[in-house]
Amino acid sequence: MIAFYKKNIDYITKHAVDPDRRRYSNPDEAARHYIDIDHYGANAFDSVPHHWKDAVKKYSEDTLKTYGIVPWYVETMMYRLTQSFKEGNVDRILYLSANIGHYIGDVHVPLHTTENYNGQLTNQKGIHGFWESRVPELFAEKWFFFTGRALFVDKVNDRIWQIVKESHAAKDSVLKVESELSAYWSVDKKYSFEKKGNSTVKVYSEEYSSAYEKKLNGMVERRMRQSIFDVGSFWYTAWVNAGQPDLDRLLIKEVSDSLKTAENETEKMWKTGKELKWHDEE
Repeated sequence: MIAFYKKNIDYITKHAVDPDRRRYSNPDEAARHYIDIDHYGANAFDSVPHHWKDAVKKYSEDTLKTYGIVPWYVETMMYRLTQSFKEGNVDRILYLSANIGHYIGDVHVPLHTTENYNGQLTNQKGIHGFWESRVPELFAEKWFFFTGRALFVDKVNDRIWQIVKESHAAKDSVLKVESELSAYWSVDKKYSFEKKGNSTVKVYSEEYSSAYEKKLNGMVERRMRQSIFDVGSFWYTAWVNAGQPDLDRLLIKEVSDSLKTAENETEKMWKTGKELKWHDEE
């Protein structure tokens, strides 16, 4: 698997952000990135059914989509990825691997599990990007991302819900630490201005970001490391469940002209706002 994915790392890297880009053109996309589990009450992990059909029966599909469907959608993507491995369809394997990696990464972000997703309910607006973007872009070069061998996930449904539970358990610390820190920092020290492209933008200062990261005791790094491990494990599990097809055979296959064409069409899509869908995503 290392040889197969390493050969195609440029494609995976480039298209890992596709789900975020689709949010602007596909109204169904946003709900696939989060679950506001706290909407369902204090005992949500006991009361929300972990299987899609049961959840729809209890809450309705409209309600689930309103408050996020990421754990269920990861299961859907796992089924598709497994089928693609069975078919030996390189284009589909790459497309789905990049996409499922994005969704699994999102599940590891504490603020993707709460209605207070951007601190808007606690006067901490902007904390989402602070935790998930600003802190990593400043300090990730010093973090260690080798996580060891991927493991087979015996029960995908149980694992994805466990990740949601772990992320949600960290949500209070994400908000509390920032609130406590902010109380002792003046606005001019908390924020700074940086040049990005042709614009000057207001950002959390490097000093404030460093203090936040230290008070979190490495949480962002830990969640990133765990997401890397889980992405690899889910890819590996899809391959095993597909019967462990010979990936050496796929190594000799190049990305097809049709996928290259689809890439070009995708770039056009971002400019035109039209959605590009695979046949089973209609």
